[in-house]
Order: sequence, then C-alpha cells, then structure tokens
Amino acid sequence: MNKQTPYPKSSQSTTTHRCFDHERLDVYQLELEFITWVTPVIEEARQLALGKSREVCEQLDRASLSALLNTAEGNGKRQRQGRAKFFDDSRGSATECAACLDALIAKAIFPRERILDGKELLLRIVSMLCKLIARFDEPNGLLHEEPVEYYVTRSSEKSRTRTRTRTKGN
Repeated sequence: MNKQTPYPKSSQSTTTHRCFDHERLDVYQLELEFITWVTPVIEEARQLALGKSREVCEQLDRASLSALLNTAEGNGKRQRQGRAKFFDDSRGSATECAACLDALIAKAIFPRERILDGKELLLRIVSMLCKLIARFDEPNGLLHEEPVEYYVTRSSEKSRTRTRTRTKGN
C-alpha cells in the first residue's frame, strides 16, 4: 500500500496522521497522482490551443475529479453493490479521461508522447477499479456457488438427474 500521498502534509503535524479509509486505497492515491499530472497538461493545452481545446480540457478536469470523488464515496458505502456502483462510475470517469487525452492528440494539441505517462496511470487505475468492482459486485464476495447439472448413469432400473454445487475455483 502506498503510504505517501502526492499532496503536501502539514509540516506542523508531529502526531500520527489519521486518515479516512479511502485515503489508504492505492487506487485513490493513483487518482491523486493522475490529477497532479494532468493539471499542468490541462493548463498547457489551454494556452497552446485557445478555443479548440476548451471543451476537452473542461471535460478532462471534471472526469479526473469525478473518478477521485466516486472512489472515495464508494469506499464509504456499506452495501457491497453500492460500493461496486461507485467504483464502476469511477472506472467510467477514468476511461473518459483516457478518451479526453486521445482527443488532445486527435486535435493536434499534443503529440502522443506527451500523454503516454497519463495513459499509463489511467490504465493502472482502471485495472485496479475493475478488481474492486469484481470484488464487491458479487453478492457473496469473490467466491460463490454455481449449480452444475450432471447425469448419473443407470445403476438400477431408474435414471436419475442430480444437481450439485461447485465453488468457483475448485
């Protein structure tokens, strides 16, 4: 788990830093890192291409913040499927950020190399969120039982069908 945060802590604090649960999530820390990375990119795009980058920059700014906020809110939910929904919304915002970066290339505002670091961060973020969604989307967690039908051959005059359950992964 990443214990360092990309934002400065108070230099006057000599006591143990207490934090919210979402601040301990690696994905939340990566989302903060992405915001730290993308903020100067947005400012540079606004200066380089007045007018033709306005909508993309505004959307990129909103989507990056939305990913962060949905992760924090989702981690605070008690119901598993409520958590999964917010993590899924966060994943959607992160992929939207990737599309905005692509749009900055398509509009010839930046070369592909300029946004590669951001895309790599977003890929890691989306991957982590997908795992969180899978973890909380299942009603009983990662493991669940699925019914499996099989047929027993005739051992006597009757043919029987039985259903048994199998735990995923076994």
